[in-house]
Amino acid sequence: MSTHRKHLSRRRILGASAIGVAAAGAAGVAGYVSSAAAAAFGYADDGRNYVVTTGASLVFKVSKSTGDITSLVYRGKEYEGYGGRHSHVESGLGSAAVTVKQSGSTILVKAVRGPITQWYAARAGQDNVYLWTDKADASFTATRFIVRLRPGVFPGGGSDSWIEASDKVIEAGDVWRRADGTTRSKHYSGKRVADYDYIGFKGANSALWLVRSNHEKASGGPFYRSLLRHSNELGAGLYEILHYDQAQTEPERFGLQGPYVLAFTDGGAPSSSLFHANLDTSWVDGLGITGWVGKKGRGKVAGVGLKGMSAAHPYTVGFANADAQYWTEAASGTGAFSCPGMLPGTYELTVYKGELAVHRTSVKVTAGATTALNSLTVSGDPSVARTIWRLGDWNGTPDGFKNATLMTYAHPSDGRAAKWTGDVTIGAGDAASFPAYLWKAVNDGVRIHFKLTPQQASAARTLRIGVTDAFAGGRPRVTVNGWTSAIPAAPAQPSTRSLTTGSYRGNNHTFTYTIPATALAADNVLTLNIVSGSSGETFLSPGTSFDCVDLLA
Repeated sequence: MSTHRKHLSRRRILGASAIGVAAAGAAGVAGYVSSAAAAAFGYADDGRNYVVTTGASLVFKVSKSTGDITSLVYRGKEYEGYGGRHSHVESGLGSAAVTVKQSGSTILVKAVRGPITQWYAARAGQDNVYLWTDKADASFTATRFIVRLRPGVFPGGGSDSWIEASDKVIEAGDVWRRADGTTRSKHYSGKRVADYDYIGFKGANSALWLVRSNHEKASGGPFYRSLLRHSNELGAGLYEILHYDQAQTEPERFGLQGPYVLAFTDGGAPSSSLFHANLDTSWVDGLGITGWVGKKGRGKVAGVGLKGMSAAHPYTVGFANADAQYWTEAASGTGAFSCPGMLPGTYELTVYKGELAVHRTSVKVTAGATTALNSLTVSGDPSVARTIWRLGDWNGTPDGFKNATLMTYAHPSDGRAAKWTGDVTIGAGDAASFPAYLWKAVNDGVRIHFKLTPQQASAARTLRIGVTDAFAGGRPRVTVNGWTSAIPAAPAQPSTRSLTTGSYRGNNHTFTYTIPATALAADNVLTLNIVSGSSGETFLSPGTSFDCVDLLA
């Protein structure tokens, strides 16, 4: 007999019977449950945990004292936990007031510790756990949920997988180098938030996915890069990151975030019906989740289109205020866009060409209504200026520059990286030979060779250098032939590592230099040097990442 059944109250047994199911069975000591127990929908109290049986193939436990998920048994196999730790919000609440209730075909578990409330929900007949996180203030330093998985339950591999027994730590305890020269880190997802709906691990007969929320209370916008998963011989992890200081460009937002979903499958991808844009959340409305705003309490923005688009780039329309953030793709060709499900309020609307903000305005969202916008004209694209030469393109990223793609999933010292040093000659390889990043202690003094006609050299010229991020206050000072610019002021940038943790995303900034005619000649050498009031070694020395470099006509 189940050891859990003796803890069931008569009310709980009747509640389960009312929908034609019995109470949950127990998970065995070795992490296996019988098929009969797994077939029931309901919950039980085993003394330490609330045990939720989904009525499908999943049974999970939530600790009554901490609010951690302490067990995830799918088809009789235990997946949860490593290193004596369990799955939880933040780094674990330590202690929490935990309650459970059943409302028809939904079981809801609530864990509260000070400013943090974490919810877990099960729906009858589904192998999913729905999660919400409500954070009221900054007394906890980050907002994340981590799912900890036992070693060996899924195959490892990838840029976010390493071997602790043999790989070597090369930076901050979280970047590793393998004997073949490749680098690995939990930071190296290679994805922006806008690039994925789910992440996870897949085995031969099972898979576990974390389907992300809409991130409306997260921070960093659509192009933010953060931890998604990791694996090594000691275990594996999946993350829902809602606020993280690493390479962060925005203040933290507070309030309810979710649902995000843990979804078990037989090895296939999760159902697209779980994606935040498709998810039917009408069943949530009556659960009493604090801060929940259903469909009727939300509004929509719809735009006719964008004028002045470049056919060579994708466009994104973002919305942000102190309380929420959203984004949507603009249609190719017309630029038409639609963003439903927004909380009421006034937002700054930003049009991004690639990742570069090229237009801003404001828009008001009203609950139950659609705010219709006429065509918006892109007004701030630096690409429209006439140039003598240009390295790269103004799109807010280092795309096209040397090592740019690799840097989203590898350390700059990775054996696959091309040499960071080397001169660039305009008209001979151009962008592909120009380094995506410049560091004071690595490749300072990169030189660009360019020619000018007598007419071009007869007048002062404007040089523009667009950067996407910087570390330790690094910014470019330029020398053209014998002339050297003043030291530019340092723009606001994230204070944490970024260039070595898979992200070039900071605050896009354009430095402008006026080169006097007396400095120009037929053959010219432009030298870029990093200046900063800080110092550091190699790839942790002051540095910056480039968007575009051009000389105006």
